[in-house]
Amino acid sequence: MVLALAIGSILWLHQRGAPTVGGPFQLIDTKSGRQVTDRDFRGKWLLVFFGYTHCPDVCPTTLSEIADAMAKLGPLADRIQPLFITVDPLRDTQQTLADYTTAFDPRILGLTGTPDQVAAAASAYKVYYAKRVVGDDYFVDHTGTVYVMRPDGSYDTSFLSTSDSAEMARRLRGDMQ
Repeated sequence: MVLALAIGSILWLHQRGAPTVGGPFQLIDTKSGRQVTDRDFRGKWLLVFFGYTHCPDVCPTTLSEIADAMAKLGPLADRIQPLFITVDPLRDTQQTLADYTTAFDPRILGLTGTPDQVAAAASAYKVYYAKRVVGDDYFVDHTGTVYVMRPDGSYDTSFLSTSDSAEMARRLRGDMQ
């Protein structure tokens, strides 16, 4: 189901011409504890991925591919800031999210906020997410897309969560030149 949503969102974005993806957000940087906005990242290419730390498959796989792509890019990776924005702010505490992202690559920055702040950021990026209760636990269905934003904050392209690190690195290298 998540894969179908991801494919649908990518097709929708590419069929509509110049997409209006991204925009203002105000969230908490889980490593520093300080509030950040989208404007704090101007001048860097962004890889923006929405997910959560209890995700059983899509999130850890995608974050691994992002980390591997960053390694493949070598010095070019210094121009990129990967962001992992939680869609489960009630369970993903600042410390949990900081530890989780650092386990993949210390350059991946975890962002959280109030449920309203997270919803506003998700809305700006056209991200779907919904809590699904299963027994005594829950999962969060969510869009599995990595959004690539230019240094000026505008949308460049996106990757499906099934994209591998070699493809990511190749396309990023081409876009950044």
